[in-house]
Amino acid sequence: MSNPRFTGTERYVATDDLTLSVNAAVTLGRPLLVKGEPGTGKTQLAEEVALALRLPLFEWHIKSTTKAQQGLYEYDAVSRLRDSQLGDDRVKDIGNYIVRGRVWEAFLSDVQPVLLIDEIDKADIEFPNDLLRELDRMEFFVYETRELVKARHRPVIIITSNNEKELPDAFLRRCFFHYIRFPDAATMERIVDVHFPNLKRDLLREALQSFYALREVPGLKKKPSTSELLDWIKLLLAEDIPAEALRETDAKKMIPPLYGALLKNEQDVHLFEQLLFMHRRNAR
Repeated sequence: MSNPRFTGTERYVATDDLTLSVNAAVTLGRPLLVKGEPGTGKTQLAEEVALALRLPLFEWHIKSTTKAQQGLYEYDAVSRLRDSQLGDDRVKDIGNYIVRGRVWEAFLSDVQPVLLIDEIDKADIEFPNDLLRELDRMEFFVYETRELVKARHRPVIIITSNNEKELPDAFLRRCFFHYIRFPDAATMERIVDVHFPNLKRDLLREALQSFYALREVPGLKKKPSTSELLDWIKLLLAEDIPAEALRETDAKKMIPPLYGALLKNEQDVHLFEQLLFMHRRNAR
């Protein structure tokens, strides 16, 4: 596919600057590095780009123990040793013990694929630099089989980061960068409408007001995210909570109903209770 254009999907509300960044990265043939708060749709972006452009998706989810080599391939020496002890003829071909990684699989795709490298900042600091050459040249060498693997088509590469670690400058220079800002109320309303198209306007209004007020509480260890708002609204609907319940003024019911979808630790719950109590006491 030549120069595909991403414009969002029915189930993913992409802002104009995000769609512009995706298309810029595709045009430049550079990885798109996406940062933003957890729950702002960074990982889902790759899924939606693949869906919108009708491209296959290869996902590589990074852990703290992941090494860059694993994305290319791994040599299973243990299995080869075991098979040699059992007299298996497979040991004569070392290629039987080469396990392809997600980057290799993406390189072999018959059509241009989308390659997601998810949460790259979880790995050690050398991980991004270890992939520079392969992502630049779209090829790598398999030393065990003396094989050069070249990409049939340059993948649309989307790399996400939660900013847990600073990424190396050499790596950043090779990426097109986009920061997904937390949605404002108008954008959030569009996002909620995608998931709950028949939601009553008064419940939506009160839910968003409570949600953004909660995010503004100073000192929260973890601010509720978009995905947590959607979970909360789903629970409000399942339990048939009326909009009036979100305007509760009873001091015994200061915390929003079903708050466990929004506040994820006892310190934040306690902090919220204290601030609301002080606010209502001063308002008397």
